[in-house]
Amino acid sequence: MKIRTRYAPSPTGKMHVGNLRTALYEYLIAKHEGGDFLLRIEDTDRERFVEGATDLIYRTLKETGLVHDEGPDKEGDCGPYVQSERVKAGIYQKYAEELIAKKEAYYCFCTQERLESLKQKIDDKEIMVYDKHCLSLSEEEVQEKLAAGVPHVIRQNNPTEGKTVFRDELYGDIEVDNAELDDMILIKSDGYPTYNFANVVDDHLMGITHVVRGNEYISSTPKYNRLYEAFGWDIPVYIHCPLITDEEHHKLSKRSGHSSFEDLIEQGFVTEAVVNFVALLGWSPEGNNEILSLTDLVENFDYHRISKSPAVFDFQKLKWMNGEYLKAMDESSFYEKAKDYIFETLPDIDEDKAKKISAMVKSRIEIWPDIPEMISFFAKLDDYDNALYTHKKMKTDESTALAVLKEILPFLETLENYSNDALYEKISAWISEHGYKNGYVLWPLRIALSGKATTPCGATEIMEILGRDETLARIGKGVLLLGG
Repeated sequence: MKIRTRYAPSPTGKMHVGNLRTALYEYLIAKHEGGDFLLRIEDTDRERFVEGATDLIYRTLKETGLVHDEGPDKEGDCGPYVQSERVKAGIYQKYAEELIAKKEAYYCFCTQERLESLKQKIDDKEIMVYDKHCLSLSEEEVQEKLAAGVPHVIRQNNPTEGKTVFRDELYGDIEVDNAELDDMILIKSDGYPTYNFANVVDDHLMGITHVVRGNEYISSTPKYNRLYEAFGWDIPVYIHCPLITDEEHHKLSKRSGHSSFEDLIEQGFVTEAVVNFVALLGWSPEGNNEILSLTDLVENFDYHRISKSPAVFDFQKLKWMNGEYLKAMDESSFYEKAKDYIFETLPDIDEDKAKKISAMVKSRIEIWPDIPEMISFFAKLDDYDNALYTHKKMKTDESTALAVLKEILPFLETLENYSNDALYEKISAWISEHGYKNGYVLWPLRIALSGKATTPCGATEIMEILGRDETLARIGKGVLLLGG
């Protein structure tokens, strides 16, 4: 049997990390076995529909490499692939009426007022449990109401006695008392199917073999299965994934600031790192390697290794992983992205120096927005604490730093070639002639030039970027600040 999976998003806004994980796992399950990955747009919830969100879904799937084999833009044999179009084709109404004929569903004409009266408090929550009132209506009464245009819905007719057992690949066999199964609505009063009913019908008609979703849907699965059984259809393989939480173990929400794919890209993460990280939110490969391309993931993915425990969105780990992807980029690709941040921070710098700065920061940043803060000292030397000159390992303090800077400044004034290689050669020779250790001289130089304890490069590289005049001016300022 060929594996067929589907990603079935609702066009309601940005793609949440949980939705991206669902799409990714569905894609990996299919592609690991040489199967098909489908895209279906579930737009039946018109109140939550967001204009432009469908285009955002296409763009996100394309950017992440999750290329679908069938969908609204790639017609296969199971279209339409947009639920609103399937509504117009009468697909859901047809199957709902088939269930009515089998006594597995029924028309419900109850008013909103009556439904409100059925609400009861359970665990401090107001829950409406339908009492099957309209199931007792005669065929004549039903036809009269339909003919009169009385507003109605179609409800599933679930048993109230016995148990329903279903299997999840991660959680095993799960048993539910049928008394807990509400008669959920299949077709709403506006003629649109509910999410649950449309899912079952579409998954069957599209030949879906494996369904991935969040474990919050476990409680709905018995009602899905009763629909499959009522139609006499094969039940798909279920994989219910663990909840994704923030570092405080609360459900990952929009308030976290990094709950969607778009948020993360805007914050300076690269797509490949986000995909890699999201794959590990609840799943782990064999071995210790966690840096995995999409091709690697396809090859290694085994859904049986998905954990049942909540997955923690470790933001620091994502930043580390992103840094690894940035380090692995070729110099040209890295510069094409980094240059916007470089020129924004240093608008007067020439391209040759910008490329050198790009090479300097490449192995030192974790996300793109790290660049401005790391290189801002090239544009302006901020006030700094003279305590930075003290370094135990370099055996420097404020007094030795002052002596070194005063001693080397006249020598630097004699030099005309301020390229990094020339400077390093000349200064190294000067240090050797004076019997100093490299760090004893280069540490004070770097502090005077940058005003920072950490920089993306060494003193001579900084001098090359700053140029002769600015270099001498900053060292002279360092001498003054140290009391010279």
